[in-house]
Amino acid sequence: MLILPAIDLRDGKCVNLVQGRAGEETIFSDQPVDMALQWQQGGAEYLHLVDLDGAFGKVSDNLYIVKEIVETLHIPIQLGGGIRTRERLDTVLEQNVTRAILGTAALKNPALVEAGCKEYGPRIAVGIDAKDGMVATEGWLDVSEKPAVAFAKEMENCGVQTIIYTDIRSDGMLQGPNLETTEAIANAVSVDVIASGGITSIQDLEALKAIGVHGAIVGRALYTGALDLKAAIAVAR
Repeated sequence: MLILPAIDLRDGKCVNLVQGRAGEETIFSDQPVDMALQWQQGGAEYLHLVDLDGAFGKVSDNLYIVKEIVETLHIPIQLGGGIRTRERLDTVLEQNVTRAILGTAALKNPALVEAGCKEYGPRIAVGIDAKDGMVATEGWLDVSEKPAVAFAKEMENCGVQTIIYTDIRSDGMLQGPNLETTEAIANAVSVDVIASGGITSIQDLEALKAIGVHGAIVGRALYTGALDLKAAIAVAR
């Protein structure tokens, strides 16, 4: 199982939100490139970036930071947040990120996912962010009537090879992941599933590994010191 440290970008800074609420922000660093290097030097084998400005529908200037991180690091990097058109998808992948994550666009425009998978293959991932089992969009501001498990199956049929599942109620809470729904997603599809939201302890990682997920995205727990990256990687391996 992979451990993917998360860097959430907002106004050029590395931040963390509680349950995705813009008003509950903690700034962990105003040097996200240095933070990315720190995680790489700590042993991270993959990095998870989120453009929060893009996710909230704002004009985002964070791509220049993403480009600098990609050029500075030698590990793979995936990026999500605000990728809602083919033009933006192409622009993001031109920055040489390993994977682009489609979220809102995947639900509202599955044809974009299908076309992206035909063009870019494994470089397209879909982020399924859910609250109470239902898919949320627009930076988690809107909750749809689409069950997350059904949506995961639809995305697999579109050719997606990686799904990132985030439980919104768990995210940033440091109270553990939603194992039940994560397992339901992992069991419903044959693609790689990466878990996100609330992962806080070695026990959380052991539980996720036991249900067979491909990776675990860890954010606040690493930044607060609740979880040590090297220890997390050792358990994951």
